[in-house]
Amino acid sequence: MKTKITFVAILLGFAVSTNAQKKIESSELPKPATAFLEKYFKKEAIDLVKKDAEHGEKGYEINLKNGTEIEFFKDGKIREVDGGDKPIPTGYIAASITDYVTKHYPNEKITHIDYGHKDIDVDLTNKIDLEFNKDGSFFKVD
Repeated sequence: MKTKITFVAILLGFAVSTNAQKKIESSELPKPATAFLEKYFKKEAIDLVKKDAEHGEKGYEINLKNGTEIEFFKDGKIREVDGGDKPIPTGYIAASITDYVTKHYPNEKITHIDYGHKDIDVDLTNKIDLEFNKDGSFFKVD
């Protein structure tokens, strides 16, 4: 009996995880997401596009061939850009954030930005993690 329950639990977990991420074509992305990719990542080839239901939120995840990962909310607004250890484009980041980084960390570049529900998390090439309020005001080094 335990074996059957374990087997059913594994199957259910697989079904839920399969449903959570579904590979789609880039043409299925919302227009704001497509416009963002065209403006800031035009030269980068797309490797994979997924419709994602991570943490109960529907959205989209894009993996570029250069290793950059980009997430969008379901309406196509940017949620996260992760370049790994590589700098990311910053034209879409609030000037208050880029100005803060330039002033306080002039030799560093932004490698990751996450627009969370309560704050904006920014990682730099020197592995420092900065946190900003939603309005772009700095509030702590993490």
